[in-house]
Amino acid sequence: MKATEQTIMQVERFINKIAQKFPNLDSSNILTDIHIRVSQDSGELLAFNDDEREITRCVVEQWIESRDEHFYNSVTHILQNNLRKLHAVVERMGILRPFSFVLEDDEKNHVAELYLVDDDTTIISGELLQNLDEDLDSFMEDLLK
Repeated sequence: MKATEQTIMQVERFINKIAQKFPNLDSSNILTDIHIRVSQDSGELLAFNDDEREITRCVVEQWIESRDEHFYNSVTHILQNNLRKLHAVVERMGILRPFSFVLEDDEKNHVAELYLVDDDTTIISGELLQNLDEDLDSFMEDLLK
């Protein structure tokens, strides 16, 4: 699914609304991640904090009753592109670091790590510990030789 210009604008507005809820203050004392939920049926895009409190929501018309079998992969790509585009806004958010944006389906199941911000590290795509098992197995194999 290719995002329409309207979808891109709606997602940008959504991200900016999240950032407005966490203004950059001299001392950040909020500890949370941003959980983004997307419903393939209703097209709803919702943001929650770690305590399940809703931060903001919108409906993306293009996503209403989407039958795309790669829906969440497409949404992941769209959200990551917009987070990358708005990185200056996101990285100024008044949240203690590290914090991340996590994509979940409408049943609260983890779909993807969208964006992770730490003082020295920003990960925009891919899982933070992707292929960790294989790396550890290889390390142990080399160590035992």
